Order: sequence, then structure tokens, then C-alpha cells
Amino acid sequence: MLTRRAFFTKLALAAAAVSCAGCTRASDYSDDDAARLARQMADEVARSGTGPYGKLRFQGYRGLAQLPYFRLDEYGQLRIQVDGLPPVIDCHTHLGWSQMLAPQVDLLRRAPRTEYYLDCDQQEPPCALDLDVYVNANFTEAMHRELSHEVLASLTVGSGAAATHTIPNLVAEMDASGVGKAAVLPIAAGLPFDSDPTLHVLDAIAKAGAADRLIPFASVHPHDARKREQLRAYAQRGARGVKLHPEMQRFAPDEPAAMEVYEECGRLHLPVIFHAGRSGIEPGFLRPYALIRHYLPAIRTFPDVRFILGHAGARDVADAIPVAQQHDNVWLEISGQGVTQLDDLLRVVGEHKLLYGTDWPFYPLAVTLAKVLIVTEKRPSARQAILAGNAEGLLGIREW
Repeated sequence: MLTRRAFFTKLALAAAAVSCAGCTRASDYSDDDAARLARQMADEVARSGTGPYGKLRFQGYRGLAQLPYFRLDEYGQLRIQVDGLPPVIDCHTHLGWSQMLAPQVDLLRRAPRTEYYLDCDQQEPPCALDLDVYVNANFTEAMHRELSHEVLASLTVGSGAAATHTIPNLVAEMDASGVGKAAVLPIAAGLPFDSDPTLHVLDAIAKAGAADRLIPFASVHPHDARKREQLRAYAQRGARGVKLHPEMQRFAPDEPAAMEVYEECGRLHLPVIFHAGRSGIEPGFLRPYALIRHYLPAIRTFPDVRFILGHAGARDVADAIPVAQQHDNVWLEISGQGVTQLDDLLRVVGEHKLLYGTDWPFYPLAVTLAKVLIVTEKRPSARQAILAGNAEGLLGIREW
């Protein structure tokens, strides 16, 4: 007998497959591509703790209170304790996501606890947190299965975790972490019965009176015939950039329809932040969309458009580094990268090319913040640039 949950799961998978018909890039994905990802993941784990900062392993997110930068308050929440910290700008956050059949998340609701999509502290004992690997290497198969369940629920009956990813919860965590402003990145998934996630974010920020803290981005689907009109309308409403996720949106960054998006972003002076590179936990059929080589035509064709490679290329960071080195219009947002890799990025790419981002609510704000604070302990100009200065210039924020 087909259960209700199984029915909705099959419905979501079928809808995703239909929406992606004819847009796969399997022929672009070679055995070498697959082998390089597997090798990167294995090498990273083997090298953990052997870099300049030694072992950085903690019991869950709350274990970060062992570092001198944080303390636990009476509610067990991490709070920053660093003098002279610049007013931090987080370039990569999301609010509660729902599409297709799922009811919209009430983004104005205060939840008693933020349920992170990958939550070390939800189990007892907490999962081990290693700051020297790509962040999702820390999580168990059971935690990854739970993430898959939440993603499917956000398409059907509604995700319990997503219901806690609200403006009050984000702002409260920003206050605890010393984050002054955060860019909020919706994703236009292009699925059946799709609502407009950008309008949902714009309306919620306005209703919450949070425009002084949250920087709204927009998202369009490249295959939407209305994309140029939508971008113009979003810009008039105050959107400060555009988020594109080739894997979740199932489009190739170098296809003609995507090029039209970048062209319009150039006219509107909107920076584009991509999900870039393979994370290693996404379904295999989505991986071809995120290969770094597919971003190069956009970067080269539109030198006046400011492009941000999210996660600094994720597991494909080695491919993202020369792109940032060779192109003045490219920055790397660093969420997910381990401490040794972040140190390498700082030395090789330079402090003025790196942006602080967290990918909240997949993880707490403090995870990336801890890594930046460790790596910039004796580099005050780099700390200022990564945590605030670079984003101020890129997003036109100069009122600090």
C-alpha cells in the first residue's frame, strides 16, 4: 500500500524530473570529474589536523565555546566575545523554503530553537565538528537522510525545520554572533505550482521592519520567459543582487537563457551570487550543472557584472581559485571551507577577494565565523576585509 508520505515523495521526484526534461548535462560529466571529487573528499579527511592550525575538533556546535571567541549563555547559545570586531556582513543566508504543495513558511514567527538542516547539536552526544574539513564532511549518513527528508517535505507537506528559519530567529542569531547585516538569498526553483520566493522575502523583510539588518537578493529561473521583467521589478523593490543555483534550478550556467539573466543584471548593476561547485552530498545527476568550467563563459562575456562563487567553489575550490585570480569581476564567498583551505585562499587569492558567508540555516553563523577568526588572528586587515569591507564595497554599503 502506498502511504501518504511515499505518495508525496514520488510526486515531488516526478515533478522535478519533468521540470528538468531535456536539460541534463550528463555528457559533460566525465569519469575524471567523478574521480576528482572522490579524491578531493578522501584527501581532505586524510589531511585534517596536519595544517598550520593543528587539530580543530569539537563536540558539536556548542563546543565552539572552547575557543576564546565565544561563550555559552544561560540558554546554551553561542555568543561572540571579541573586542574590536567589525560590524560583520554575512553574504549568504536563506529564510524558510517552501515550494509546490507546501504551505508558505511564516517568516515573521519566532521559533524557540532554530533547527539547522545539518544540526550537530540535535543528537546526544553531539556529532564531532571538525573545522579543518569541508563542513558537510562532519555529518553522518543519518543526518544526510534527514536533510533529504526535510527537502522533500518542503515541497509537499511543509518542513518542520524550515518553519524555524525565520526573520526573528536569524536576527537573534546575528545579534549573538556580532553580525550587523545579512544578505538573504531566495531560490526560484522553477517547479510546478511555484510561488514567488523573492516576493515572499521582500514582503517579509518589510513587514518585520528588518530592512536595516537584512539585504534582500532576488532569484529568477533562466527558463522563465518573464525573467527580465521580474528582475527589473525586484530591483525597484530594493533587491541588491541575484542568487542563482544551477543544481537546484537545474540549468547550465553557460546556456543562452542564463546569459540573458547576466545581461539584465549588468543593466541593473546587480551582482550575481552562484552556488558554485559540487558539495559532495547532492544527487549525482545534479553535479554536472555546478562544474566550475561552466561558469567561465558568463564571467568572460560580462566583465562588468560582479560574480560571486558561493562556497568558494565548494569541493571544486581548486578549480575556482584560478578563476578568481584571473578575473577582476569574481569574488569567492567562503562558507563551508575548512580552516587550512581558508588559509590557502587568503594567501593565494588575497584578502580583497574573499567574502564571509555562512549558508544559514544549514549551519549556525558561528561555524564560518570561528574559522575566519582563527585564520585572521594576526591579520587585522584581512579580518576587516573578509568580515565587512569587501561586502561593503561589493553591495554598496557604506553607512557604517
